Amino acid sequence: MFCSLHNVFLRSIQRWSALVLLGCFVGVFFVPFIAAQSPASRPMSSSDQAKLRAALDAYDQGNSQKAQPLLVDLATRYPRNYEAVEALGSLYTESGDLDKALPYLQRAIVIAPHQAIAHANLGAAFLKLNRNADAVHELQIAAKIEPHNAETQSNLGNALMLTNQSAAAAKSFAVASAAAPGNWDLAYNWALALYDSGSPQQASVVLQKIPAQAMTDQSHSLAGDIDEKLGNFKQAIIHYQAAAQSNPSDANIYTLTLELLRHWTWDEAIVIANYGASRYPDKIHFKVAEGIALYGSSKYPAAAAAFSKLLSQDPENTLYADLLGRSCSLVADGVNPDCNGLEDFASRHPENARAATYAAASILHRPAAEQDTAKAEQLLRQAIAADPKLTEAYYQLGVLEQQRSDWKESSLALEKAIALRPAYAEAHYRLSRAYAHLGMRDEAQKQMALQQQYSQQEKDHIDTRLQEVVTFLLKPS
Repeated sequence: MFCSLHNVFLRSIQRWSALVLLGCFVGVFFVPFIAAQSPASRPMSSSDQAKLRAALDAYDQGNSQKAQPLLVDLATRYPRNYEAVEALGSLYTESGDLDKALPYLQRAIVIAPHQAIAHANLGAAFLKLNRNADAVHELQIAAKIEPHNAETQSNLGNALMLTNQSAAAAKSFAVASAAAPGNWDLAYNWALALYDSGSPQQASVVLQKIPAQAMTDQSHSLAGDIDEKLGNFKQAIIHYQAAAQSNPSDANIYTLTLELLRHWTWDEAIVIANYGASRYPDKIHFKVAEGIALYGSSKYPAAAAAFSKLLSQDPENTLYADLLGRSCSLVADGVNPDCNGLEDFASRHPENARAATYAAASILHRPAAEQDTAKAEQLLRQAIAADPKLTEAYYQLGVLEQQRSDWKESSLALEKAIALRPAYAEAHYRLSRAYAHLGMRDEAQKQMALQQQYSQQEKDHIDTRLQEVVTFLLKPS
């Protein structure tokens, strides 16, 4: 059936029924094949009619070994006999031999162009062959001839979904669901098509028709997507939890993890990400999610450890380096071996200004006796060369110069940082210190006042950076 993860993906396709009626899949247009056969007007003899009945009976009973040779003989000698051609095309389709089935399915359309089942069977075969536009064409004809056939409308809905016509698909699934009211798969597909077409409220109404005991993990996942879209965040989490409990698949557990991260429910996200990583140890995304949840809950050393391990496993991964740098930049002063990989990464990627800035900041967080200030300066100059508008690089350069007690150079770097981001509260504080040491008391007081003025905006900036980290996982792949 169709289903959904985040931003609504089609996870799978609705189960194929064996037959719509007697022989679900039938024939198609193949004039050269017909022309090479016996005269079209020749009536079937009574003995051959008996063979046809025997073949159809055998087919109905699932005895394809008996039915196939009889139907091949009859369809060859009577190329205009609809029953023989239709049944043989259906038999080949059921056995998965679509190359053999297609000429017979096409020929049945030529023989009986007003037979709904002929178009329905051909459309269903096209759907199996991923010829979705052709499937839409044939299934629309079948639905026009026989509008209340649930199987035809369901297959048409599938084909329309696969050709990005979800609004039209919703109409087909609605008709199919009305024709088969106890089929909850059809209700699910109807809801999914509505959601995908931008009608989440209508999708919610349809999905609520499904009894609680009939809700599958896919239904719960779709309900979660709908509630998230409608702003019912708590209810969305309940549905995602139900989906993961019903089927603890990688996708369901990860979807729940993402939902918890999206709403900054950090501790719960850590627990679920841990569980996902233990259940699916080869899935890196759980480890990334855990690191982000640790970062979000201000457990910066643990987050640094998580991202450091990921970077060691994939040394050229820019995302892991960035996440490690963000974590290390917020670790309290002191030596943190998990942050050492930043220097190596920055040296291999001189074009990555942020990596160099993070590496320099990590050095400056160490005790004074263990700081390599020359290396930190080299990294910061490298960052500024790569990105002359990187505010954080100028700020860290100002910090470095203050640690050297070079207040004039510090003020120049901090002034550039503030010029790039006027509401940078911490930079105003540092510049106030520099001005004070330079004897510029009035200017120092102004900077301190600006630091207080922008302190709330600085908090908002930190929150924005946190949201950026979460967005790494929420972006569609």
